[in-house]
Amino acid sequence: MAAGETVVELEPASVDRSFVVDRMEGTDEGYAALLEGIRQNGQDSPILVRPHPDVPGRYQVAFGHRRLRVAAELGRPVKAVVKQLSDRDLVIAQGQENSARTDLTFIERVRFARQLQDIGHDRETIMQALNVDKTAVSRMISVAAAIPGPVIEAIGSAPGIGRDRWLDLAALFQEAGQHPDLDTLLRSPEFLATPSDNRFDTVRVFFASLSSDDQDVSEEPVSRRPKQRSQGQYWSSADGKKVARITASDRAFVLAIDRRVAPDFGDYLLGELDRIYEAYSKTRTG
Repeated sequence: MAAGETVVELEPASVDRSFVVDRMEGTDEGYAALLEGIRQNGQDSPILVRPHPDVPGRYQVAFGHRRLRVAAELGRPVKAVVKQLSDRDLVIAQGQENSARTDLTFIERVRFARQLQDIGHDRETIMQALNVDKTAVSRMISVAAAIPGPVIEAIGSAPGIGRDRWLDLAALFQEAGQHPDLDTLLRSPEFLATPSDNRFDTVRVFFASLSSDDQDVSEEPVSRRPKQRSQGQYWSSADGKKVARITASDRAFVLAIDRRVAPDFGDYLLGELDRIYEAYSKTRTG
């Protein structure tokens, strides 16, 4: 509105969701308050939509999904700004609106980043959409790559679980790999009946118990013994500090940075991964 855009009223039934889902099911804890506020005072802030790229006469939301849902439930038109947007413009607007409201959990932002990558958007677009730097995007993508989508969906939005705990779970998952008992756990009524934060803790304990069998393996630094594929190896810096634990198998190679020794080294590595992988790829192609 400040930019002079015209606000119109649309029938909620004529407006479709964005092609990228940001919120996970069951995360709208403030939805009831939003609905009651709009019921009492009306819709103060319009949503942003574009003409549907494939269906004439329809629209597609960039942001404002909850306000659209409220309007539909109340049987009212939804106030909207209609703007021509490319796919890239739409996901940037959607992501930046959510970032400004700071109500998406870390894992919801991870899912959003992974979806944008999967449909072909580059890192620059993802960085703009989430208003984060390259290191943060690499970190999010690494979590999404390590933890299968069905596991993330089963856990849910986990509003009380922050970045570091999800990174820890990703490392545990990479180290242990897929386990047949996990699917049984994720489908169990007891698991499904607990809050999302508790489901995260349950999965973490499950993987931690699998990796606990490795604790009795020698912790001698890699630099002091022959190279081999085994559990419990360490990479030490020149001054003798155990910076990273290495877990290698035929399926995965996991480098776990000890934050107590090198607090920012992991973030530095994430920021350099694109360059490192490019250099690696050149060695593979000769």
